[in-house]
Amino acid sequence: MDSHEKNIPITSAEISSLWTSYQNETMTICGIKYFLQHVDDDQIQSILEQVLAVSEENKSKLTSFFNTENYPIPHGYTEKDIDLQAPRLFSDKLYLEYMLNLTILLITAYGTALGLAERTDVIKYYSNCLNTTQGLHSKIKELSKEKGIYIRSPKIPKPRQIDFVKKQRFLSGWFGDRRPLLGVEIANLVFHAKRNALGQAVIVGFSQVAKSKEAKRYFERGREISGKHIDIFTSILHEEYLSNGTLLLLSEVTDSTVPPFSDKLMMSLVTLLTASGIGQYGMAMSASPRHDLGVHYSRLIAEVAHYSDDGANIMINNGWMEQPPIAADRKELAD
Repeated sequence: MDSHEKNIPITSAEISSLWTSYQNETMTICGIKYFLQHVDDDQIQSILEQVLAVSEENKSKLTSFFNTENYPIPHGYTEKDIDLQAPRLFSDKLYLEYMLNLTILLITAYGTALGLAERTDVIKYYSNCLNTTQGLHSKIKELSKEKGIYIRSPKIPKPRQIDFVKKQRFLSGWFGDRRPLLGVEIANLVFHAKRNALGQAVIVGFSQVAKSKEAKRYFERGREISGKHIDIFTSILHEEYLSNGTLLLLSEVTDSTVPPFSDKLMMSLVTLLTASGIGQYGMAMSASPRHDLGVHYSRLIAEVAHYSDDGANIMINNGWMEQPPIAADRKELAD
């Protein structure tokens, strides 16, 4: 830390970002350590090792932040949350898809944390995280292309000249002369179809191995929700005679019923993915002027939010939810 900033207290935004990052890094470490027990492809193994090394380094730096601030080090996820002896649950292909999606989520998270950071040391940390993750993202994407796993989004024709919107049909979506999808609308529909396909595969695996009946039922419900969302996004694309740019990944899940992760970790990961999905649906909604798409996203956000809330209640009831940084309860202190 720069000497002139030694006495600057850390802000609520900064400590919350660091706390969340610690949770994510320890979760990632658990996942990658297990993946490395069952990987056949040397190139994918190399990527997993690189991601693991970065996460372990980040965990060490985050621990230093907490120690410097005399802030309790979060519990996060530990060796108790993984069973390295458990049989393989996912294929190498799914590992690569998962890593690609992880880097996309982290780029967004690190960018947000960087924008909220004020102290020089925190700014530097998240700048480095962002740069490193962007490099990993490029490597993973190129490897996916090389192995024929990556599916490109559909193409649209090049315009002959620039133009301006002249009719209200630009906004209509349900009846009448509906316009074709915009490029940004296509991109979001394809992205969400891909993301739900990955989420469905992960949650199917979790439903097979969960110990708690409550968690198992929750994952089974998530499997149905993600499947329904895939159908909605792909059907909209098919109506426009566009490829959906995604494939189901259920075949990348083995028939193992031995849990490699604790129910706590699996529930936490699903609630994390669900929460990020709400945000991504919201961004897609804001970038989709066609009214029918806005209605679809509004409805799906409400459904996912309800599912997320139920997951949070399960975690609270089982003592699995660690409390994030929180403001003082002034009413309680005054009593």
